[in-house]
Parts: sequence; structure tokens; C-alpha cells
Amino acid sequence: MTRPERDRPLTADRRPGRGAASRDSGRFERLSYADVSDGWDIPEDLPPLRTEVAEERPRSIITYNRSPDLPFDRSINPYRGCEHGCIYCFARPSHAYLGLSPGLDFETRLVARPQAPQVLARELRARRYQPAPLAIGTNTDPYQPVERDRGIMRACLDVLRDFRHPVAIVTKGTLVERDIDVLSEMAALGLARVGISVTTLDRDLARRMEPRVPSPARRLATIRRLSEAGIPVRLMVSPVVPALTDPELEHILAAGAEAGACAASWIMLRLPLEVAPLWRDWLAEHYPDRAGRIMARLREMHDGADYSARWHHRMRGEGAYAALIAQRFDLAARRLGLDHAQPPLRCDLFRPPPQPGDQLALF
Repeated sequence: MTRPERDRPLTADRRPGRGAASRDSGRFERLSYADVSDGWDIPEDLPPLRTEVAEERPRSIITYNRSPDLPFDRSINPYRGCEHGCIYCFARPSHAYLGLSPGLDFETRLVARPQAPQVLARELRARRYQPAPLAIGTNTDPYQPVERDRGIMRACLDVLRDFRHPVAIVTKGTLVERDIDVLSEMAALGLARVGISVTTLDRDLARRMEPRVPSPARRLATIRRLSEAGIPVRLMVSPVVPALTDPELEHILAAGAEAGACAASWIMLRLPLEVAPLWRDWLAEHYPDRAGRIMARLREMHDGADYSARWHHRMRGEGAYAALIAQRFDLAARRLGLDHAQPPLRCDLFRPPPQPGDQLALF
């Protein structure tokens, strides 16, 4: 059957504090779904969407990749889906593998993995395991609101500390401050660093584009607190949105440097698979006057398409506009002292802690 352009759009009153405007069926579904009246001619107000959290028992937790344009080859995700609701999130299409919508389901129907710390410890103890920096937050944010009650990320961090395993964390969540005690201990040994993403300094724009993420000013305060605790922090200007956030590039870098960031990076807006139509709908609702210009700039960088997933191309695009953003970033980062590469995380300290019943060493 031919799927309609939008299966399940929701009115604004039913999705307060959410990024997406619909919960369309995923790309792997044979059937589409639609909300219809129950047949009774009685007007009724439908409730707003609430966040639901299911649980999953993972058989493995470390995911390996061979992507030639990524600086890490392994990562873990304590959660599937992300309540932050960033409309541009490139991880949204992963929810389709669960038979759920990359739209509103991605930010309202979450999956927690409470056994992740135990599975992680088991995998790190494997005889053939060779340590290398482990990335957390590269798909969904480990410090999204649900972590406050679940504490799965904290437990995983405790495991990594006990094993003296290097970790690189990416987040927009200020809840990372809760774990400063563990992170500062690991950072002192060269085992931890954190990347904080700041997309815009405009509070109103941030609230529309990243509805449940702490404000830009609050994220800058987190950079300061982590830095003061001796934890290396990288400011991530990510994503850069043409004709919307790109005028702020230098200001964001200056604010991050003033807060104590020691390095910086940037990524252009990416619109893989279902993210593209969700993004276009969001532009039509919030910035209809700029939608045409924004999409034109993106298509210039991706050979006329909304997005191209080619290696070494997907993160930055190509062409005159992409080159201009790169030049502006390089100049500002150099002026602010943010152009230095961070030292590599240490892998030589890796040591599985003893378990009950293990034979003790003689020396």
C-alpha cells in the first residue's frame, strides 16, 4: 500500500515540550497506522503524550563500528530513544528498528537497559578484550532526564573506573555534574573527557529546537564546573544549522572558551532517513520564512539532496558554504586557543578488578 505523507500528526496541545510533530510509522513497517474517532459523536480533549519507559535485557552492550570518519571504534548506549527531543537528532532513525516512530515515539517511548553495567563488566573481562577509548552519548544522551531516576549511566561509569578503562562522553545534559566525583578521579589518570554540545546561545531557539535540553547558559555553566574539577571538556558546536545558527558560530566558541573548554569541534546539520521530513515539518511550523533558504544551503552541500551519507562527507558537507564555515571555525578556534588536539586517553592502565574467589597475586 502507499503510505500517506503523514500517518499520525499531532496537534501542538498534545505534544507540549516535544520536538517532532508526528509519530509516523517506521520505514520497516508494512502497515501504517492512523488515529481515528471511536465512532461516538462526543467531543473530548485528548491527553498530551507522556513519556513511557520500557526495559530491555541486553545480551551485549558494547557496539563496534568500522566507520573511517569516526575517532572511536566502540560505544555503549544505556538508553534507546531520548527525551531531550532534539528535532535534528541523527539517531532518530534507529527507533525504526524497534518498530517505533522516529518522530514522537523516539522522544516519548524510551527503552532503558538496567543490566547494562553487569553486561559491560562481563564483556570487559573477556580474555580477548583489548582496551580502547569507549564512547558514550554518540547515539542517545546518557544524561537525559530518565537517568536521574534510573542511574544506569552512573553504574556504567563506576564499572569503567573500577576497570581503569578510558571513556569519552558526549552530552547536553547537566546531570553529568552529578558524576564529577568519578569523572575527576578518572581524568586525573588520563582516563576520561567530556564533550558538551552547544548549538545556539539563543534561549528561545534552543527551546524550540531542543525542547527538553537544559538552556545554553546552563550548559556553559556545566562546562565551567567540569573544567574546574580537572575534567577536560570539548565544546561541540553541533550541529551548525545554515541560515539559523551559523551567525552565532564565533560567539558560541568565545562563550565556551570563557567557560573553560580546552578544545572545540563542529558538525554540520545532518538529515538522514526519517530526520529530513521531520526537520522540514519543524521548519514549516517554527521558521517558515527561512525554510527555503536553510534547505537550499543544505542541498548545495549534498549534491542537491537533503543529505548524503558518504564517508568523510556526511559530517561537514562540501562546497563553498561548507568551506566558509570551516574557515570561520578554524580562525575563531585558533584565536581562542581551542584548536589544540586533546591528548589521547590512556589504555595502559586497564586492569580488571579482582572478583570473589579469584586467586590473589603473590606480589
